[in-house]
Amino acid sequence: MLNPKSFRYAVEGSVATITLDRPDTLNSLTFEVYAELRDLFRALEDEKEVRAVVITGAGRGFCSGGSVHEIIGPLFEMDAAERLRFTRMTGALIGAIRQLRKPVVAAVNGIAAGAGSVIALACDFRVMAASAKIAFLFVKVGLAGADMGAAWLLPQVVGLGRANELLMLGEPVSAERALEIGLTNRVVPVDQVVAEAQALAARLARGPSFALGMTKEMLNREPGMGLEEALEAEAQAQQICMATRDFREAYEAFVAKREPKFEGR
Repeated sequence: MLNPKSFRYAVEGSVATITLDRPDTLNSLTFEVYAELRDLFRALEDEKEVRAVVITGAGRGFCSGGSVHEIIGPLFEMDAAERLRFTRMTGALIGAIRQLRKPVVAAVNGIAAGAGSVIALACDFRVMAASAKIAFLFVKVGLAGADMGAAWLLPQVVGLGRANELLMLGEPVSAERALEIGLTNRVVPVDQVVAEAQALAARLARGPSFALGMTKEMLNREPGMGLEEALEAEAQAQQICMATRDFREAYEAFVAKREPKFEGR
């Protein structure tokens, strides 16, 4: 699933860039876009030449969420089983982003609202344009703020108190405020946001990708663990990393006083 029809996909060096491409609707999502994004993130696990991913939007927006006409309207014609299949599919997209053992950077070039906000949240890093905003709008339309994993992810990023505020009030968060509360990693001018995200992704792609993947896996798993379980899980993970070629390469590079050349194995 590396030739999507509903958005753009390109690889340069070791970085894949996904560009949502419905600028006339601020890159709103359709059933097809959801399914293709889910399938692409799953397929990227096996793309050996790709070591980091950037996701952004064409035009003025990152992603305005589900299309009013192409998703919201049709939902009223569905029965409970059909609606559940849809909500499980949206959650599967977030699961695919989190389960991908490669760093994912969101280049938030404009509004990230509703499902768009959760897609950005699910990424490992967020680079926001100074003019961009993030809005968890679900309660504004009579839906639970707990959607697509937002109630699991957001407290880990900004804390429970701020997650309550963002999910229950649904007010837009400016880039400046997002940086202040830890919701974004960097804020740059809008014309630099994609380049900044790609530079960050390229830096990550040059790193020890096996170790980065293990780090992401531990970050996903440990919130449900007690301290003793987490300590044991990290001990097991670290001993696996100690057997990799990258760990030896880091040692040999240090001894030889040169930069390491990581291979991801």
